[in-house]
Amino acid sequence: MKIKTHVLGIGASLMALALTNCTTIDSGSVGIRFLKWSSDTDRQGGVVETCNGWVWYNPITQDIFEYPVYVQRKTYEPFAVNAKDASTFTMDPTIAYRLDRDKATQVFTKYRKSLWEIEEGYIRTCIYEAYRTCANQYTSDYLMANRGEFESEVRKRLEQSLSSEGFIVEEFTSQITPPSSLAQAINAKNEAVQNALKAENKVKEAQAEAQIEIAKAEGEAKALKIKGDGEAYYNRVVAESLNKLLVEQYAVEKWDGKLPEYMTSGGEAPFIHVK
Repeated sequence: MKIKTHVLGIGASLMALALTNCTTIDSGSVGIRFLKWSSDTDRQGGVVETCNGWVWYNPITQDIFEYPVYVQRKTYEPFAVNAKDASTFTMDPTIAYRLDRDKATQVFTKYRKSLWEIEEGYIRTCIYEAYRTCANQYTSDYLMANRGEFESEVRKRLEQSLSSEGFIVEEFTSQITPPSSLAQAINAKNEAVQNALKAENKVKEAQAEAQIEIAKAEGEAKALKIKGDGEAYYNRVVAESLNKLLVEQYAVEKWDGKLPEYMTSGGEAPFIHVK
């Protein structure tokens, strides 16, 4: 009898061991033990948060889910949204987020899905709704001229949606691509502005060159005036000297060699100094 009981005990132990699985929960994750057939409200319908490390469970009645709580980074396929004036913009978002450890059980209880499935479902929907709602408040021109403001509004709305569900947004960036017609108009406008700036610079350059030429001409004119004034002064002095000499020469040529019978008050003959 004892032997039979012992054999049954060993058999039950072996069966229990066969029905028991073991897994490990990383220290950067939260393990969720799910009791498949429990309706205990104290356990949130069968959900129990487990500790990290080795976890033993019965795969028939239980499941273990692992939620990482370190930063996750996800780049989504482009979203197409309409601005206030019905122009279609393409948004290429990248989000870096993490699950709030204290809300891991709440997240699993509500969604009963892996974190990657939640990324492709709930989080993706939140991003699209944030884009759609904010884009409808901007005209195309204003959106392109104030992309930083637009992205801030999108992130603010996204953070409000995700934080209430237990997700913390660490980073959020997006590449905004306008419709081709608007892009062409923007390029044409930028080209026109560039051409206007080039023309303005050419005018300024021509004005600067003209000022240089004027300054150069004024300098040359002043130099010529100074030179002319010097030459005029020189000629005037020379002319005056020559006139005096010519007068004296003419007097000498007309003198007959005879001294006058009277002397000047200074004791000198006209034009001739007599000692």
